[in-house]
Amino acid sequence: MTLSIDKETVRTRLKSSPALKRLLDFIIMNQVQTRPRWYVRLFAPLYQHRGLGSVIHSSVRMDTPPYRRFSLGRRSVVESFACINNAVGDVIIGDHTRIGLHSTVIGPVTIGNHVNLAQGITVTALNHNFSDPSLPIDVQGISTKPVVIEDDVWIGANAVILPGVHIGRHSVVAAGAVVTSDVPSGSLVAGVPATVKKRI
Repeated sequence: MTLSIDKETVRTRLKSSPALKRLLDFIIMNQVQTRPRWYVRLFAPLYQHRGLGSVIHSSVRMDTPPYRRFSLGRRSVVESFACINNAVGDVIIGDHTRIGLHSTVIGPVTIGNHVNLAQGITVTALNHNFSDPSLPIDVQGISTKPVVIEDDVWIGANAVILPGVHIGRHSVVAAGAVVTSDVPSGSLVAGVPATVKKRI
């Protein structure tokens, strides 16, 4: 039985026992800061996968609890003051990929090889539910739609990639774009919302 199967078995059992799930969540996650507690973060090197030659700068906020997968490929870099969060879904980053200064990645997100995220980019698969006006938004829970960024993609500074988006290989997202729908391979997209401006 592999480790991933063991994790799925544990998740299934926790779903059938809400009280135990709440207890474990309290033990692992700081409920106010919404990040793993300090004593969990001490063991991060044991449950995070970091490829040969990869670098995560010391100022990066790694909100990566052990019950989800975090993987950083060979010779990939997460630059200063970025935030990586896999609390609600795995974050998988390929080889020779760069996550720029002050960028945020909230899973479930898969980023391919030779991808360059410039500065201040948000890639999020998470959305807050807000359909019931009688309840505060922060008690209505969340929903997720996986984001996929294929190989050889360049995303310009301050772009936003929203839940459910799939960006095809060898594409460019212009600075400041808000990407709300899929980007075909070999395209340059720009604008709010982003649209295809030309084929590459």
